[in-house]
Amino acid sequence: MPPVAALVRAVRRLPNPRLTGLGAGLFASAAMLVVGCLDLLLLDGSPLVYGLLFLPVSALTALWVRAADLVTAPISVPIAFAVGVVPIAGGEGGIGGHTMAVVTALAVQAGWLYGGTLVAGSLTCVRKVRQMGRRQQARAAAQRRPG
Repeated sequence: MPPVAALVRAVRRLPNPRLTGLGAGLFASAAMLVVGCLDLLLLDGSPLVYGLLFLPVSALTALWVRAADLVTAPISVPIAFAVGVVPIAGGEGGIGGHTMAVVTALAVQAGWLYGGTLVAGSLTCVRKVRQMGRRQQARAAAQRRPG
C-alpha cells in the first residue's frame, strides 16, 4: 500500500467530533492549559514547545467546530493561548507580578499566537468556502429536477 493511501486511511480513523462554538473554546482552553502545565513540569516552561504544540491545537479546534459555529474558532484560539500561558509565564510578587509576567509572555510569544490564529482562520475559511460550494451545487441540482 502506498504511504499516501496509508496516511489517508489513518486520518479517516481519527475521531471527527463536531463541537459547538463554546465546546470548541473549552476544548482549546483545556488542551492549552494541560500543555502549559506539562510544559512547566517536564521542560521548565519552554516557550518553543508551547508554541509548537499550540499550532495543532489550533488546527484541531478549527477542524472540529461544527459548521454553524465556524466563526468562533479563530476567536477562541487566542483566548486558549492566553489561558495556557498562565502556568509557564512565571512572575513573582503576587497577582500584579504574575499578571505582568502573563502580559509579557503574550507579547514575546505573539508570533506563535498569530500563527495559531492564522491556522485556525485559514482552516475555517476553507471549510466555509467548501460548505458554500456544496450548498450551491445542491441548489443547482434541485433546480434541475423536474417538479
